[in-house]
Amino acid sequence: MTAIIGMDPHKRSATIEIIDSAGTVLATGRYGTDNAGYSEMLAAAQRYKDRVWAIEGCNGIGRHIAHRLVHDGEAVIDVPAKLSAQVRVFATGNGRKTDPVDAHSVALAALRSPDLRQVHADPELIALGMLADRRDELGRARTDTVNRLHRLLLELLPGGAKKFLSAMQARKLVATVKPRDPAGKVRRRLVVELIGELETIDRKIKAADKELRELVAERGSTLIDLNGIGPAGAARLLADVGDLHRFRDRNRFASWNGTAPLDASSGQQQRHRLSRAGNRKINRVLHTMAIVQLRNPSVGRTYFDRRKAEGKTSMESMRALKRRLSNVVYTCRSSCCALPRANFSDRVAAADAVVAEGVSLVLGAGRPALRSACVVSRVGDMTPQR
Repeated sequence: MTAIIGMDPHKRSATIEIIDSAGTVLATGRYGTDNAGYSEMLAAAQRYKDRVWAIEGCNGIGRHIAHRLVHDGEAVIDVPAKLSAQVRVFATGNGRKTDPVDAHSVALAALRSPDLRQVHADPELIALGMLADRRDELGRARTDTVNRLHRLLLELLPGGAKKFLSAMQARKLVATVKPRDPAGKVRRRLVVELIGELETIDRKIKAADKELRELVAERGSTLIDLNGIGPAGAARLLADVGDLHRFRDRNRFASWNGTAPLDASSGQQQRHRLSRAGNRKINRVLHTMAIVQLRNPSVGRTYFDRRKAEGKTSMESMRALKRRLSNVVYTCRSSCCALPRANFSDRVAAADAVVAEGVSLVLGAGRPALRSACVVSRVGDMTPQR
């Protein structure tokens, strides 16, 4: 008899409920996530020899404890929050949301859903994911800094600056302005400070892109060769997708990344609507890929124009293009290869040497070699799909 341990995780606590294959509650408890609480929780679970942990949000708030359990040899499955919410709504108690109720809903969802994803904590893929997250944060920080810079330049210069502004261009602009009033002097000083911040962020972005490009190339992946995929996008695909074989076919992959449209037909009207579900980070990578291809002559641009000529709207044509690009990324697995792994210790030592020299642009404590490799076909391999 397999015991299912449903868990509602938080930062400093975890509430569990253990049920058997018939749904009977065997035990409950609330434990801390520090070493003492974790050991106590693990000891309570080890009374059941055949067991599996069901944790809500293993890619979110539950990731820290899910990875600890996997590291200790425990079997862990990921229960989507929407699935456990559906169980909670249809249970007795008027859909009340408490930690014990959430743990019970997670356990029942795992019991009734045998095809849930098992969690595999690959430390090297986790490292790549962290670097991709850091690159996204730098991008957002740059956008915020440029927006603040534009606001001050508009008050400092008649008409402000052009839309796409680099730090060097901003520095040349501010050099032409010599305000005499106190407000103008402070405004100019703040602009100079923001330009300095922008230059620092640009250096960090350049270093992050270089590191990600090297890590992706080490695994033999040609994702970057695709029109519209940069180092950050390629790293995101490798880290978040992981083992592509867990998807039965390209349609399941498209459903997972949110590019598969939802059927919204009614009566004689046949139509599909946008899906807002799925992995939004991967969806963003595919959206960026589509935008880049639309800006220049490409196979993607030709496909988009053909769909519009067939009577589709611009948004419908864009969704069709993203769905096609999802197929291109999925096709990569047919030519996936494993290259010799670089020495992990050597790469960590190299990164530590850079830090010792006082360079603050290194975005991680080390540069691990990555086990997952994903080689995709060229964009020209896209074939018409209706």
